Amino acid sequence: MSQVIDLASLSRFAAHVLAARPALAAELAAPAPFRRDEMAQALEGSKRDDETALKRRLRRLRERVLLRVMARDLVARAPLDEVCATMSDLAELSFACALDWLGASDLVVVGMGKLGGRELNVSSDVDLVFLHPHADGAQRLEAPARRLSRLLADVTEDGFVFRVDLRLRPYGDSGPLVCSYEFLESYFVTQGREWERYAWIKARALTGSGHDELAGIVRPFVYRKYLDYATLDAMRRLHAEVRRDVERRELAEHVKLGPGGIREIEFVAQALQLVRGGRDPALAVRPTLAVLSLLAEKHQLPQAAARELEQAYVFLRRVEHGLQYLDDAQRHDLPEDAADRSRIARMMRFADWAAFSAELARHRAAVARHFGNIFAERGAAGDAAWPDHPQLAALRASQRYAALPDDSRRRLDRVVPALARAAARTADPDATLARGIALLEAIASRAAYLALLAEHPDALERVARIISSSSWAAEFITRHPLLLDELLDDRLLYAPPDLAGFAANLRARLADAAGDTERRMNLLREAHQAQVFRLLAQDLAGLLTVERLADHLSALADLVLELTIECAWADLPRKHRAGAPKFAVIAYGKLGGKELGYASDLDIIFLYDDAHEQAGEVYARFAQRLNTWLSSRTTSGVLFETDLELRPSGASGLLVSSLAGFEQYQETSAWVWEHQALTRARYCAGDRAIGEAFEGIRTRILTRERDPVPLAKEIAAMRDKLHAAHPNPSALFDLKHDRGGMIDIEFAVQFLVLANAHRHRDLTGNLGNIALLKIAARHGLIDMALAERCREAYREFRRLQHALRLNGAQYARVPREQVAQHVDAVKTLWETALPLTAAS
Repeated sequence: MSQVIDLASLSRFAAHVLAARPALAAELAAPAPFRRDEMAQALEGSKRDDETALKRRLRRLRERVLLRVMARDLVARAPLDEVCATMSDLAELSFACALDWLGASDLVVVGMGKLGGRELNVSSDVDLVFLHPHADGAQRLEAPARRLSRLLADVTEDGFVFRVDLRLRPYGDSGPLVCSYEFLESYFVTQGREWERYAWIKARALTGSGHDELAGIVRPFVYRKYLDYATLDAMRRLHAEVRRDVERRELAEHVKLGPGGIREIEFVAQALQLVRGGRDPALAVRPTLAVLSLLAEKHQLPQAAARELEQAYVFLRRVEHGLQYLDDAQRHDLPEDAADRSRIARMMRFADWAAFSAELARHRAAVARHFGNIFAERGAAGDAAWPDHPQLAALRASQRYAALPDDSRRRLDRVVPALARAAARTADPDATLARGIALLEAIASRAAYLALLAEHPDALERVARIISSSSWAAEFITRHPLLLDELLDDRLLYAPPDLAGFAANLRARLADAAGDTERRMNLLREAHQAQVFRLLAQDLAGLLTVERLADHLSALADLVLELTIECAWADLPRKHRAGAPKFAVIAYGKLGGKELGYASDLDIIFLYDDAHEQAGEVYARFAQRLNTWLSSRTTSGVLFETDLELRPSGASGLLVSSLAGFEQYQETSAWVWEHQALTRARYCAGDRAIGEAFEGIRTRILTRERDPVPLAKEIAAMRDKLHAAHPNPSALFDLKHDRGGMIDIEFAVQFLVLANAHRHRDLTGNLGNIALLKIAARHGLIDMALAERCREAYREFRRLQHALRLNGAQYARVPREQVAQHVDAVKTLWETALPLTAAS
């Protein structure tokens, strides 16, 4: 009983209710959580109540719930989520009960704010919007909706159930009380304001039907498809209005609206949600604590900041509840009265008010600090002087600059001087600035990207660093400005690739976009570009060798091909089987040899192994669709350029081959050059059983015994044909095509494999030219010292080729004297490996 007495001493509301209804004390002696089913039981039979009896039933249930919640909170120390969930359950069940009584269960009651997030206060308004899927239904439900508000909010001798605020509906108090979905959508498109996106972020339909249709209307309004950094400016303006109102009303000690209060934590969480929620559906959650946790997990908020904000949120919400327990009043101001201060300190489990105030001040200071870090104006002051530079002068004098909206022009005025300063710190300031200007010209009309750079000067520094290192990188970012987002966090940019995590995240995002083919195609492209860009950043920072980079790019391509197969198969109509396709992608060339570069085509073929009578027709359609998914240009670009001409019979052959047909072709009809291509072929995606069968066929073909003389002549003839097709009129050495270059190494290795794999099966391994040269030397097929010289030559040729391509060279050509020793080694290899063709 001491617990009850203590509760009454803390809360005048509790004292009043217990005095009026002493029987309730029995529920508080050892208070258990007030479960949802217990509330539902208390509301049973309400359909037979008259209006007075229904009001009494609802209000008396609320008294019981609030008293028990108070006892659980202050005596049993229930966690915040239990308190909020219990009050949210009460609201949801009260609405359902009242609508059932009114015969208006098809009214869609949308809970906004804390009710939407199931974070309801113990004595809170409920912000509601009333909707119906159809216009006639909305009109019919106007009267029941008004009665619902009265049933909940009227103050009787038993108090109230919930104060109801309906001002968040379209057009506020001047708008219709119940809106149709079509009306709401039209309002969002024509009238929706920035603060309303914030208001609807937690919206949750509690009753009625058509919730998925409603979500399809609300989500595009709240969350933009792009990274919406412009929202930070809007949130700054909104918060500035709140701050001015706080100052005008002298609410500095207000735990909700004052500096370092609850609203600032919500602003942090919801602003970062609005920035990224359209790109990352996982962030579209409602409870504030869940959002903070996700933001930290996704590296959008430092772990320490998230932890401090979470702790402050729990503390401030408990203070808020303590203030409301005093009189069951919606208050957020700290008391001046000494007795009430003592009550609040006791509720918060502090010895006195001074100790409580110190802890409150600590939390509020932390919130204010983190809020300032996120919402502080970034970069130089608006309209800073542009440096004197011809290209910058042309940009500022252009019609494009003049036509920019005021916000975008102001952001560009902040970004340009910062870009010039960053460029000045690079090895080639003029080239860096020129590339940076090209990027700004490309994104000037896209407010989100300008906002990103204006908000993140450190990202602009990284842009300058990367584009100064590589003209190709500059063009890549300019073509795909969404990649600017990757520059926000060095930890992520330079983290080792995590393909398992990448696959899990992308699969989840693709699942969220099920049914939207264009969106899924774009997701694949954007995710692939982001991963390539991270590898590019690590490459330019000197963290990856050319070989290691190619391994990563090849593994990434394999995975993206696998995901694309899944998507394209799900998208294919008239399939003959429900499960995964009996279909595989076989990689040749650079992908097959795991030597993929940033802009390499994919040399691939398609195989199937399925006895169903419709299999040929289905897989032909599927191969066409898959190639479309890979190579068609969408708003996010191309996933991969593909070359399918290595399939049986080349361009005149079927787009997809049966496994048996492929085997027969290789055994009886393939040319020597097609067997050369097999030395670098491998299964890379799709049905693994087909991949294993393909490897068996490949091994049998490669280990076939061949007469080395005609084989050498055929390979030399193909080499001559390639040489003629790539003339080099310059005085420079072409690293790939000239005699003594990369093609000579590759063809020599292919000869060694085809001529000797029947005796040395380890030559069939798809291990790359560098490893196969060593194996060939180990078997005595070439001199070991020569093999090492050629291995080093191939590494150096690839490194030089890579560096030239990073800076936009059309041809991979260098001064001959720079690589003379390597060229001599390769020519010696050619003469040694193919002695009968030395004259070639």
